[in-house]
Amino acid sequence: MVLEPPEASFETPFQTEWLLRMRAQGVSKRCVRVRGPAIGRRMRRLGPIAWAALMARSILLSLSFALCTAAARAEQVTVTDVLGRNVKVTVPVERVLLGEGRQIHIVAALDREAPFRRVIGWGDDLGKADPDTYRAYLAQYPEIAALPKFGAAGQGGFDIEKAVSLKPDVVFLNVEAQRAGEETQLIEKLAAVGVPVVYIDFRHAPFRNTEPSMRLMGQLFGRSEVAEALIAFRASEIARVTERLAKAQDLRRPLVMLDRIPGYSDDCCMTFGPENFGKMVEIAGGTNLGSELLSGTFGTINPETIIARNPEVVIATGGNWGALAPGGGWVGLGPGADLDEARRKLDALAMRPAFRHIAAVANGRVYAIWHQFYNNPYQFVAIQRIASWLHPALFADLDPEETLRQLHERFLPLPYRPGYWVGLDGRRNGDKPAP
Repeated sequence: MVLEPPEASFETPFQTEWLLRMRAQGVSKRCVRVRGPAIGRRMRRLGPIAWAALMARSILLSLSFALCTAAARAEQVTVTDVLGRNVKVTVPVERVLLGEGRQIHIVAALDREAPFRRVIGWGDDLGKADPDTYRAYLAQYPEIAALPKFGAAGQGGFDIEKAVSLKPDVVFLNVEAQRAGEETQLIEKLAAVGVPVVYIDFRHAPFRNTEPSMRLMGQLFGRSEVAEALIAFRASEIARVTERLAKAQDLRRPLVMLDRIPGYSDDCCMTFGPENFGKMVEIAGGTNLGSELLSGTFGTINPETIIARNPEVVIATGGNWGALAPGGGWVGLGPGADLDEARRKLDALAMRPAFRHIAAVANGRVYAIWHQFYNNPYQFVAIQRIASWLHPALFADLDPEETLRQLHERFLPLPYRPGYWVGLDGRRNGDKPAP
């Protein structure tokens, strides 16, 4: 037996509302029909107050069911972050604090339809270090302007009290924040109020930690299938380079100088060691000069060494540093960048004393690529771009721009806009390369 009298007997708004609520919960008209004239007569005699009470009871039952369902879905799991720490987290997480704003690059792929729906606060670095990407997200999701912002945890700028007040389910920090976190007892203070901290890494040792970080975040978001799809896409696109290099006969690996953020300051010459962009060069079929001279991910080479080693290829990293180094000679790259202006700046940077007479400049093999590939899961695009610069004949049919476009179409909420790399391409004095 069910509770609804025949439709003709509904005489009050309470009764009508009750019927609509039952049907909204998926109860069919056939199923809610009262069977038995005696019950029907008793139901028809119910007045507005009785109907209101009955409707209130149905609402409470519905809410209880919803809460029980949510509780059943949520569970506490123990995960291992990239530092090997075992952390207990209730999943799926719904309130996420991003210790670095650039972590949105992976969050947007996991939650493509609503990339900020879980984000309750984030680092202030995206608007400073990558303002073009920030503005692109702001244009599509204007509500992010009101998101609470945090200073760099790795530099002691993370406001713990502010973080606690937001009641996050989890805080994601980059591994560079570990030392500062230990010095400020950040982990212990958050743990004391039940807030777990999970370390991820796309920058320090990305070719060891990118896939584990993606998989871990996918698990915590309840989006493991999406994470695995992106991991598979990344692996297949890298394999397009490595498999061809493995089959190449008499492969010659050109010596590459990675010129890290030239023009950001007057200093020369920052570069990459055996990880990050240094590893990308090795995977792409080159020899990274910095890997021979540095043990860490980042470091500096003196100009005399560059001149003496005479690299065959120079690859600079560039971005929009207007907020951090206004008026600098940096190469502005990123979504929607002015590539004519970027090429002009790259041409000027090639004339610095450490570079002007080396083989790379003499032969026009000077390029620049978006710096932020060093800090997100999209490094596979950079590997393809570098491979096609180092071995243009071997990778003549490889189109890294199409790969980046596919990444946007399949995984990201923003449309693709070119502007991520530029080259002198055998030309000097600002001449544009052939279409």
